[in-house]
Amino acid sequence: MISSIFRFVLKVIPRPWLIRLSYPAKAVLPLLLRGNRYVDPIDGKGYRKFLPYGYGDRQRPNVLAPGSLSLERHRLLWLYLKRHTDFFTAPKKMLHVAPEQCFYKRFRKMKNLNYVTADLESPLADLKFDLHDIPLPNDTYDVIFCHHVLEHVQDDLQCMRELCRVLKPGGMAIMQVPQDISREKTFSDPSITDEAERIRLFGQYDHVRVYGLDYPDRLREAGFEVKEYRFENDISPEEAEKYRLMVGERLYVLTK
Repeated sequence: MISSIFRFVLKVIPRPWLIRLSYPAKAVLPLLLRGNRYVDPIDGKGYRKFLPYGYGDRQRPNVLAPGSLSLERHRLLWLYLKRHTDFFTAPKKMLHVAPEQCFYKRFRKMKNLNYVTADLESPLADLKFDLHDIPLPNDTYDVIFCHHVLEHVQDDLQCMRELCRVLKPGGMAIMQVPQDISREKTFSDPSITDEAERIRLFGQYDHVRVYGLDYPDRLREAGFEVKEYRFENDISPEEAEKYRLMVGERLYVLTK
């Protein structure tokens, strides 16, 4: 019943209003869906089911955690950071572009982080700038996160170069994107403006490209060194199901 209502809400309510409604929903839904079948590693809470998420006929069932509002990619990143990095303990200067709800307050409270957020328009952002031309010095940040942003921009390679420029040597950047691993090459066409056609071709009304297996090559072209992390190598299928991770999803950890 709750999932059916949520699927309907996703179809009919515009995204800005969904964001506003998510705050009261976070207080109620964890109580209604609590259980022990699935666990959100970000808040540590257990649920009998997760909520659906997606646009149109591309909705994915059982993927949105009710408490933190995390998706598969957020939980994968959290597990990687916990198990394979010193992100939660070592002092770091961090830039977070388009910060997600499930991370924003948690990262802001971490005493080891000098945490700066950025966005072109969001009132929550500390800095407002166009990613094509970042008004910051070279080698500024130890950590940069920029998730599900590059599929929206006109010139993704230029944005990648700018992010590489402001990353310190030896620093870490993670820039997740929607990636179709059945596609060899990235397909982009910013001239397509019809929302229905964008959904058909790119998966979402405000996307201008869909990334293929060449995504790490594009990152290298921008100046990054790329390490691919596949969670299947150290997370069992049973654990991946408990955390509701996306089978086949790849995480690219970047340095320079």
